This record gives sequence, C-alpha cells and structure tokens, in this order.
Amino acid sequence: MADSNSESSPDARAGRPFPVSWDQFHRDCRALTWRLNDVGPFHAIIAITRGGLVPAAIVARELGIRIIDTVCIASYDHTSQGDLQVLKGVSPEVAKLGGGTGKGLLIVDDLVDTGATGRLVRQLLPDAHFATVYAKPKGKPLVDTFITEVSQDTWIHFPWDTALSFQPPIRP
Repeated sequence: MADSNSESSPDARAGRPFPVSWDQFHRDCRALTWRLNDVGPFHAIIAITRGGLVPAAIVARELGIRIIDTVCIASYDHTSQGDLQVLKGVSPEVAKLGGGTGKGLLIVDDLVDTGATGRLVRQLLPDAHFATVYAKPKGKPLVDTFITEVSQDTWIHFPWDTALSFQPPIRP
C-alpha cells in the first residue's frame, strides 16, 4: 500500500470516501485474476507491501502460483506522503526468474494512486506485468491490468484499515 491514498492531509480523506468490505475486495481480486489468467503464465508474484499482500495471496491461489516475493517501499504514514524508500528489494532468485528485467513476473498492489511507487517498481522490473485492484487517473498509465478506476480525490477505506462503526448519511 505504499502508494495508496496519498493525499497530504486527513481532510482529503473526507472528500470522497469509498469503503470496501472484505467480500467486495475478494470479489474484485478474483475479477483481477480472471483478467490476469489470459495474460500469464507468470513465474512468480511480487507483492508491493503492505497493500499488495492480500490481493497477491488471492491472485496466487487462483492462478496456482507458488513463488511469492515482496518489494517493500515506504512513502507515507497514513495521511501524508514523503520520499520513497526501498526497504527491501526483490530477491535475487525471483529477479533471476524474470531475467533481471521482470519478464514473466507479476507485480501486484491494492491501488495505484499518484504513480510514484509504480514508477519506482517499474524502474526495478521494467518488463514485469503490473496489476492493481484499483487505479486513480494519475497512476493508471503505469498499470497493465486493473479492475476499478476511482477519481483522484477518492479515499479508499480498505477492510484491513477499518472497523464497524456508525457512518453519517452523505446528505443529513
């Protein structure tokens, strides 16, 4: 989730909330898998942590992919985006499967927002297939496959970041 919801203030989150339940996220990940099934096969999946971990697990299960790696990138703390930091790169074994350029590898994330994280990962693995569940307009050109486009000012509330609580109506 290094790139997701990168607006710079908590007020931006209130703009256009888009809550996603576990059921909806699972359905969207399976829809992503149907699209990816026609693109593969893939040697391995690389999840962009942390948001890419859950969709990568679902995609790996559905496509029968047993080799899963992570690229760990930090760019923000809940509400404010900072400089990108690669905390962990792709393992040499997985990089070798992709011939050093990512060919035959699948990169998975929950969301592409501004594209900052996507650009960095594309530099690491320019020939990998990049898939996200959700895409915002600024980052969409970097993604090869996605399921749902949302507006740039939308704040996605992922199920792992939320709890059941009262939600006031949009129009009181």
